Amino acid sequence: MQIDKHSVVSLQYELRTEGFDSPLVEKTDEGHPLEFIYGMGMMIPKFEENLKGLSENDTFQFKIEAAEGYGLSDEKNIIELPNSVFEVDGEKKEELFVVGKVIPMQDNNGHLFNGTVKELKEETIIMDFNHPMADKDLYFSGK
Repeated sequence: MQIDKHSVVSLQYELRTEGFDSPLVEKTDEGHPLEFIYGMGMMIPKFEENLKGLSENDTFQFKIEAAEGYGLSDEKNIIELPNSVFEVDGEKKEELFVVGKVIPMQDNNGHLFNGTVKELKEETIIMDFNHPMADKDLYFSGK
């Protein structure tokens, strides 16, 4: 049976971001495959497009350009916030004030998202809310 709309897909893959021979970023295995329903918008569209028509035990290898993967960084997603945003019960949580730290946050509407500490200033923190894989080409291979 070939992969097509509404197929249940189970696959193993390796993901790299600097070429097919670059360091591994993510990997699934036979015991913990990626499973999803094809054509339901659960995956990056170009990822699904590259799998269409494959059958059981077929192998694959393809590249997804950054713009068609997790997108390109947007300066509008880099925001300067006052230190007070990071206080809990009036206390500054020092463990949050580390460049590169990913902090789970919530907006006024209850939406959850992650931000990465980009820069520390005297009274503010610059946070990057772009996807961590933004600007990265994706190199997938698997079965």
